[in-house]
Amino acid sequence: MEDRAAYSAENCSIARTLAVVGEKWTLLVLREVFYGVRRFSELHANLGIARNLLAARLSTLVDHDILRRTTYQEPGARPRQEYRLTDKGRDLFPALVALLQWGDTYLADPAGPAVVIQHRGCDQPVSVVLRCAAGHGPLTTRDTRPSPGAGARRAR
Repeated sequence: MEDRAAYSAENCSIARTLAVVGEKWTLLVLREVFYGVRRFSELHANLGIARNLLAARLSTLVDHDILRRTTYQEPGARPRQEYRLTDKGRDLFPALVALLQWGDTYLADPAGPAVVIQHRGCDQPVSVVLRCAAGHGPLTTRDTRPSPGAGARRAR
């Protein structure tokens, strides 16, 4: 923004998003759910996270309507919970792919990435690319600028 100091940083969508999903375990839980893991026991086994931390992260994601909790029951067993993405949760997929893409570029194993996200239709790798509403892109930080949105508030 031309005069960034004139606007409050308290009304920031990045800060609000990080308050919900910005913790390591929360992002790793989302990764697993995007990979198709739905059950607490599978999440626990895959992540190696303490059960109480996993329960807390799942509750936060449910409370924010990113995941929904559903009940399932296998024959002869007690009812259990599984977790499925909501529309709001599915909308986080590009953000996770962008993190994966950045990690693959700067932090991947010398042998290459551990996971490649592929388009089911053609088996080619997917990538996150920024474009403007008119379709120009790919864009970088040099091609963009922040400007006050409808929710911008003047600093006091």
